[in-house]
Amino acid sequence: MAKGFFISKAVGIVCIVAAVGAVATIIALSVVYSQEKAKNNDSNLQPTKPPPVTKPPGPTTAKPSNELWDKYRLPSNLVPNHYNVTLRPRLTPDASGKYIFTGESSVEFHCAEATNLILIHSHKLTYSPVSNGLLARLTAVNNGDTVPGIESVWLQNETQYLVVQLKGDLTKGNYYILETIFEGELADDLGGFYRSEYTENGVKKVIATTQMEATDARKAFPCFDEPEMKATFDITLIHDLGTVALSNGKEIGQFVLKTKFERTERMSTYLLAFIVSEFDFIQDNSDDIRIFARKPAIAAGQGEYALNKTGPMLKFFEEYYNYSYPLPKSDQVGLPDFPFGAMENWGLITYRETALLYDEEYSSNSDKERIATVIAHELAHMWFSNLVTMRWWNDLWLNEGFATYGEYLGAHQAEPTWNIKDLIVLNDVHRVFAVDALASSHPLSSKEEDIQKPAQINELFDTITYSKGASIVRMMSDFLTEDVFEQGFQTYLKAFAFQNTVYTDLWTHLQMAVDATGTALPQSVNNIMNTWVLQMGFPVVTINTATGDVSQKHFLLDPESVIPVINRAQLVDDAFNLARAKIIQTVQALETTTYLNNETAYMPWASAINNLDYFYLMFDRSEVYGPMQDYLRKQVTPLFNYYKDLTGNWADVPTGHMDQYNEVNAISLACRTDLQECQELTTTWFRDWMNTGVNKIHPNLRSTMYCNAIATGGAAEWEFAWDKFKNTSIAAEVDKLRIALACTKQAWLLNRYLEYALNPNMIRKQDAMSTIVYIANNVIGQSLAWDFVRARWSYIFSQYGSESNSFPNLINGVTERFSTEFELQQV
Repeated sequence: MAKGFFISKAVGIVCIVAAVGAVATIIALSVVYSQEKAKNNDSNLQPTKPPPVTKPPGPTTAKPSNELWDKYRLPSNLVPNHYNVTLRPRLTPDASGKYIFTGESSVEFHCAEATNLILIHSHKLTYSPVSNGLLARLTAVNNGDTVPGIESVWLQNETQYLVVQLKGDLTKGNYYILETIFEGELADDLGGFYRSEYTENGVKKVIATTQMEATDARKAFPCFDEPEMKATFDITLIHDLGTVALSNGKEIGQFVLKTKFERTERMSTYLLAFIVSEFDFIQDNSDDIRIFARKPAIAAGQGEYALNKTGPMLKFFEEYYNYSYPLPKSDQVGLPDFPFGAMENWGLITYRETALLYDEEYSSNSDKERIATVIAHELAHMWFSNLVTMRWWNDLWLNEGFATYGEYLGAHQAEPTWNIKDLIVLNDVHRVFAVDALASSHPLSSKEEDIQKPAQINELFDTITYSKGASIVRMMSDFLTEDVFEQGFQTYLKAFAFQNTVYTDLWTHLQMAVDATGTALPQSVNNIMNTWVLQMGFPVVTINTATGDVSQKHFLLDPESVIPVINRAQLVDDAFNLARAKIIQTVQALETTTYLNNETAYMPWASAINNLDYFYLMFDRSEVYGPMQDYLRKQVTPLFNYYKDLTGNWADVPTGHMDQYNEVNAISLACRTDLQECQELTTTWFRDWMNTGVNKIHPNLRSTMYCNAIATGGAAEWEFAWDKFKNTSIAAEVDKLRIALACTKQAWLLNRYLEYALNPNMIRKQDAMSTIVYIANNVIGQSLAWDFVRARWSYIFSQYGSESNSFPNLINGVTERFSTEFELQQV
């Protein structure tokens, strides 16, 4: 049981100490906050995609087209059964300096309805004649079946199709094979079949790797690129001597320059993956689990933590889902360049290095937690997403909500002393409350017809899908009970293995479990859950404890009760969200922070800091900033001293996982509020590193220590950190330094760093947008970043915007402080 926290009636629910000066500051802050909040307006930037280059035969018309090739969804008349794909990536540039790959593909498909048109997805591929000068060849699986001739073949760029017009109809019920020969660019755009680079012992190394989700398998080979179009795949990779080839299946044959892989299970195209690299690996005793990464990283033991935790997590999920892992192997690969944290490719999971590789000397406890949770998230996907897949992207939350919920369960299995399951409240429930309260929110599940274009699909990979999805999964587990919940999703997985579903299929199986166990519910699962899935937002409930009346107000706990730590955090978060919604006064929300000078637990402090970040954004350029700093410095000083004493003047590391996090909070906020002792601490340790070359700062504290030392220092500290950034190969350390470099208060250094951000030789392309956002988070850097983005808009959009999920984060990041009509007009 968590430690209780007792509060008397006389001082209210959360106000333990409320000094007159503190309340006065709060009132002043709330007045200015209300003024600033009233000025805010929503604004959206919708970048325009370039017009299509290739057009179908016939006259151009501005009227809406009814041609199938002008629609973004595939017709249902052709259903893929199996692919044979051979690819050869070139890891050295051609005479023009371009990296390319070539390929051959044949897809066997079933004709469900007679048609004289074949539509198959293709994007940024060029085709060579297969026979008789045509760009495709069509044959029948059964030799006796009639095959219509091909009349014409063309690319429909806007809707990303290879269109094959036939001279006659395909016969309903027959199976056919479409063959193509093609070439694509192995670009550094982080999508489809792409190129990643790194330096090893002074030599540039090139990797050919993939990221297919959501709609980029079509950039690697022509395919029916929709989740419901599941098929099996035979993959063959032709590659240079000295390189290793990987794909979803196990290797079944390796020749001089060719690696062939086992046929996959029936799966969606977005889960396909293949890699050619010079990576090394470690494996478990069964040889079924392997960790791949750069050779120096493997040699340094950075894959050991992931290897040791993957097996137990897989076994946990097999028991939890009551379904054996469906594949013969699980490869996990850390990539130097990767657009997301990780991707659940079936049997070949790909990660950013920081999400897979752990180094005891450089990685913090938060780095270790991230690795554990990301691995658990991806392994949970092996069932929810890969074995059973949503029918269309409008139900993406079925994949990501369950995987996000599952990441806490899997990580708890790996690290049971962390109590990590409680952190879903901070990381997801609280996080999504702030987003789902906005008018720009959206329901978890949309209509299929509203989600058609690749850009619309990419927009779904957001906080609502992940965090609200996880939150309602957690809610179902609570109100159904975990046993009933497990019974329902276990029968769901068995019923739809290797198939596709819609969310109501899950409701049906949960209802079956409710009925089988005699569980009492006020309404059906369908009726209860549709209110959460089909509409955006969440209810606010007030219970009058005197009358028993229930209304749409705020719920309050009995002030005489013990308030556990998780509920103290919830009270703070609820209060600020209610204030933003103008249900309670802002001063009431701010009053919840007055007791914090007596609080030492992590979750309430994290909740308060997360919410106070908005005040920093609104006030750090205003006259209220000084009083706000004074107030928060007063509140955090006892916490800073608490950890100073607990750690023996910062010599030891707190034993608890949450305590280690809160030590970082104490130092970070103390330095942020200009507590002199904190600034002296960070400066002294950083300069000791500069003078001796020995970094004595514990990995847990490096992020905040680096940032505050660079902020307090000048050019010497920045140049030292930049040199370390360029010459460090440990991914976790590289990230800490990259983020800290944005903390300097020197405008000329921030301008230099902005220029570096768009130079792939200085900052990896995967990190460019986030680096600009970190600079914008700095009050000195915000206007510099905004001007920089506007000046480089065309270049940034062409290189990072049209197909990047990180681009919306850039827009939000550089405008996050905007709060006036004048700033709105600039947008």
